[in-house]
Amino acid sequence: MSRSAHPAGPRHADVWPEGHYSAPPADLNALDAKVWAQTVTRTDTGEVSVGGIGVAALAEEFGTPAYFVDETDFRARARAWRTAFGHDADVFYAGKAFLSRAIVRWLHEEGLNLDVCSGGELTTALSAGMPADRIAFHGNNKSTDEITQAIESGVGRIVLDSFQEIVRVAHVAQSLGTRQRVQIRVTVGVEAHTHEFIATAHEDQKFGIALADGQAAEAVRRALTLDGLELIGIHSHIGSQIFDMAGFEVAARRVVALLAAVRDEHGVELPEIDLGGGLGIAYTSDDDPREPHEIAKALGEIVTRECEAAKLRTPRISVEPGRAIVGPTAFTLYEVGTIKPLEGLRTYVSVDGGMSDNIRTALYDAEYSVALVSRTSDAEPMLVRVVGKHCESGDIVVKDAFLPSDLAPGDLIAVPATGAYCRSMASNYNHALRPPVVAVRDGEARVIVRRETEEDLLRLDVG
Repeated sequence: MSRSAHPAGPRHADVWPEGHYSAPPADLNALDAKVWAQTVTRTDTGEVSVGGIGVAALAEEFGTPAYFVDETDFRARARAWRTAFGHDADVFYAGKAFLSRAIVRWLHEEGLNLDVCSGGELTTALSAGMPADRIAFHGNNKSTDEITQAIESGVGRIVLDSFQEIVRVAHVAQSLGTRQRVQIRVTVGVEAHTHEFIATAHEDQKFGIALADGQAAEAVRRALTLDGLELIGIHSHIGSQIFDMAGFEVAARRVVALLAAVRDEHGVELPEIDLGGGLGIAYTSDDDPREPHEIAKALGEIVTRECEAAKLRTPRISVEPGRAIVGPTAFTLYEVGTIKPLEGLRTYVSVDGGMSDNIRTALYDAEYSVALVSRTSDAEPMLVRVVGKHCESGDIVVKDAFLPSDLAPGDLIAVPATGAYCRSMASNYNHALRPPVVAVRDGEARVIVRRETEEDLLRLDVG
């Protein structure tokens, strides 16, 4: 069947079924700069390139599915965060978003610190040369082995997440003959996700120690009495994919109130506060993220204002962008396989990956964009659902989007903004092989995380 002869789903605006999608764009060939990495462009031939290399050549050399990271963009975003916050604040990249030894080296070279939340992340960071004193160790249930590894390595801070962990970290530190710098993570009663902000009680979660009923104040009392701990500050995290700064304002006000209470009770002004991460990125054209300099200015003003009101010295601020740095810098490249039109509904476009390389759509009902990248097309738009090859009805990559109606098997399509949480949360469901991560810069491409092989799967299967 020729490309132009392929049957398509509904094509006219007055017959689109109801759904959570915008009207088809005027030009399906256009690439919205908000959702694509910095060096991604469509060439004169109609093919999309990144870092000066076309997707056809990338697919030929590295296969599909594969994640392609624009190294130039990653470094620029890391540098922008470092510059925005200056030398009077700390930027910790949240390694959970995506971590590899190459990423660690880029962060180190661009002057960022690193936040890890497992022994594996810590090992990766140290093996790539990140100085231990620039690492923060997070997590709600750190094992004794992980705590020992962190303290022996000399990590700059451990974020304490429970009363049991206060004692556990203090005991390990004391047994090793040292004092460990720590922060206490508090739950401030604010939850902010995407465009919603609710300033009510949200202590019903596994992270942190609640401000309510004086629990956080009690945690501070205990930490200050233990010889193995040096309490340096308070940590707060209010949500993910946040665009509105109002939640941060309420959180900062409550954290500063705790700092004032600590001063009044103990005569100690804690020198640091960490306001966490969760800053949003553009997954679709409807998203409108803030620039790092705007975020830095807003957070600085909020904390300074609240501290002046409480007659406190302004503490050193830390933030933890992960998604905001790596998310926009990568896209996932797929090859189109089966195309299945459903009359009056939509067309299902199956690709050679799926929920094993991007679980976020199934897990969080996340929305993504998609584009035909191996060529241009003047065909009418068709409403599609991009799905994977796994034996699961929830195996959806992009719920609702528009692609040209002459889409055909063998075409290459790409989903932008997949740098965060896609490779990190990838799985071997159906014994799928996890895709490679390829860094592209100035006309050169190199694998930074190789594609898994069947030998890798069998190596773990010792039965």
